[in-house]
Amino acid sequence: MNEFMQKARKVVLILFSLAVVAGGIWGYVALRKWQSQQNERALATEVDSLFEAFHKFKTIVGKYPTGSNADIAKSIREGNNEKKLMIMAVKDSQLNAKGEIVDPWGTPLKIYFAQNEVLIRSAGPNRQFEDAKDLGDDYFRSD
Repeated sequence: MNEFMQKARKVVLILFSLAVVAGGIWGYVALRKWQSQQNERALATEVDSLFEAFHKFKTIVGKYPTGSNADIAKSIREGNNEKKLMIMAVKDSQLNAKGEIVDPWGTPLKIYFAQNEVLIRSAGPNRQFEDAKDLGDDYFRSD
């Protein structure tokens, strides 16, 4: 009976060790996946904020901001518009050295305005728009 108990303890210990290792591997994989999606979550938050800012801007100023990405950033951040309206929707960390609004990967966003709609494009993790190698890598969002 004593020999049986020792073998049973070894089996339980081995099974427990395997369970701990499997749990550790699962946790590592889950953490890596969560970390890889962090930029996508940051982009979604940034774009939500920009949509709100652009629609407020249009409501108050009467039209969407115009010009390049940097001009658009100046219009909403610095009040470079007819009404001198400043909307603090873009953090300093979301601007590059040229004053352009960038995505979490550091690429300037492409921003398009139509009558009552806004389209914002991000190049995504590969930092290239419409890269033939990875067509599913760009992010588009419109309202």
